[in-house]
Formats: sequence, C-alpha cells, structure tokens
Amino acid sequence: MHEILDKENMFSAIWDFPENLSDALEIGNNIKLDQEYHKIDSIVIAGMGGSAIGGDVLSILEKENINIPFIVSRGYSIPNWVNENTLVVCSSYSGNTEETLAVLDVAITKKAMICGVTTGGTLADILKKNNKDVVIIPGGLQPRAALAFSFIPITKLLQKIGILDTKIDIWLPNIIKSLTDSRKINSLDSSQNPTFELANQIYDKIPIIYSDNSSMSIAALRLKGQICENSKMLSYHNDLPELNHNEIVGWENNSALFNHLFVLWLSDRSDNKRVKIRQEITQTILNEKKVDQFVIEMTGNNFQDRFLNMINYGDWLSYWCAIAHKTDPSPVKNIARLKKELAGIV
Repeated sequence: MHEILDKENMFSAIWDFPENLSDALEIGNNIKLDQEYHKIDSIVIAGMGGSAIGGDVLSILEKENINIPFIVSRGYSIPNWVNENTLVVCSSYSGNTEETLAVLDVAITKKAMICGVTTGGTLADILKKNNKDVVIIPGGLQPRAALAFSFIPITKLLQKIGILDTKIDIWLPNIIKSLTDSRKINSLDSSQNPTFELANQIYDKIPIIYSDNSSMSIAALRLKGQICENSKMLSYHNDLPELNHNEIVGWENNSALFNHLFVLWLSDRSDNKRVKIRQEITQTILNEKKVDQFVIEMTGNNFQDRFLNMINYGDWLSYWCAIAHKTDPSPVKNIARLKKELAGIV
C-alpha cells in the first residue's frame, strides 16, 4: 500500500540516509575556503526547520569538541552580542528561507564572519556577491530529508576553519554500515518491523516525546518535527529534568484526554544517572494515570551511532504513521500555503 500512497517517494529519501551521509562527508572533505577566518570566539548557526536541525545535531554529536559559545538561531534575528569575531553559518536548503536571509543581512551589518550551506537560491547569490564561502549541496529533496547534507558540511566547515577538532571521518563509516543493516528491518510493512508496529499503536493518538536534555533531546525534537510533517499529526516534546519542574503537574486534570495521548521515552545509556531515576518515577506516575508509554533505546558502541540510529528510527516511525493514516508523507500543504500568503505581504 505504501508505494501507492507515497507519490513523492519519501520512502527512498529515508532509505537513502546512509548513502546521503557518505555523499555529504565527501562534499565536506572537498570544501575549499576562499576567505580568511580569524579570532572566532562564538558560533551562530542560522536556519529554520530541517536546515536548523543540522546545527542541533552537530551540537550534540560534537559536544565534547565545541570549546566556544555555540547556538542555533531560529528566527529573523541573531543575538546582540554577534560581532566581527562571531562566525555565522547560514543554513537554508532552498536558499530562499526568509528568516535566514534576514539574519544574513543583520550578520553583514554586524561585520560577522559569514559562510553558508545551501542548494542555491538567493542565499548562494548574496554570499557569492559578498565573497563569502558557500557550500553547495544536492537539491531535489524535502529539506527535512536532507539532514545529512546539513550537519556534515557544517561540521567539516568548522573543522577546515580550524575551530572544531572533529573525528567524524573515523566514526561515521561504521554508523553508515549499521544504518544500512537496520533499514532492512525498519523498511518492512509488517510486524517484523518495530517502527511499523509502534506506528500502528500511536498513529491515532498525540505523541508526547520525552528525553534527557543532555542526550536524546535533539532526537526528540527531530522526531516531533517528523511526526508533524511526515505523519501530518500533532506531536510535542519536552526534556528531563525540566519537565519535572512544571509539566509533570499537568498530568492531573483533563484526565479524559489521556487516552488520546501516547508518551514516547527516548532513552540512552549515557543519560544522566539522576535523570534515569527521574524517568522511572515519572513513568510510575503516568502508569498510575493509565497513560500509554513506550521506551525507545538504541544499541551501539558509541553515542554517535546510537543517536543517528535513533534519528533514522524516528524517521521510519513517522513514515509508517503517515501510511497508517493513508496519507502521502511528502506534501506540506500548510507550509506551502503560508509561504504563498507571506509572499504577497511586504
């Protein structure tokens, strides 16, 4: 059935994630810098949606190697502290994201060091006109399906600029192999596939995704976005320990709604010891409320492996939710409508 529903072939976009990682690494290794970078003391990754998440992924996979302030900026502005010693990386798959272009204008005004990652569009034109480095990545994908072409080129950009001592060339090949193996199961539309099975439990509910803010938080954010865009379903996420200071109290009233909710826990062996205890207590509280819950945890020898497999697991889960709804995963009609109406308003 999925071949009939999936008219724009999101299946292949998810299936090709290992190959995209390999291709993106080659693009990154071939980056040649034309401008000089000096005395960088902070980094801003500017982007929206599927382009911004690349900065988030970089921040968690390279958290041990980032030694200066690093933020991902989603919106029309950047922090007031951005100056000539700040590196601003503008990431826009289409090259026409209006928020990112607005940030580019501000960054130029602030005389920040600027570079970009895009398929082309206005972003590439402005960067080239201003003699700024721009990494051109392959087009033809939905931005959310181009994750590999977002975080890997940015990672390699920072390495070549000299502000990130990444070991991505060492750990990525083994992850590509593990993803190539796992997709053989995750792509099956049968009970042998855990993502297919879980999708059929959650597709008619609102998934609430919880995680440790020091480990799988970005994977939770990604999964929430994928469920919204691919599955056309509402979904929400929050992190431990923060949710234990507010949201946990929200599980008291409106209990008649609880049977429409499904809590997904993204766990990892690297989770903070105290957070693991908090998760167990919170799960007990939710069990007493008769809330459906499911724990997702990846195997793997290193965090990068487990994290990228969690990302891909979530992508497949969102795909199978779309199919359960008899929905084409690719179109994002409300986003297209919003952009069209915005274009007519100055």
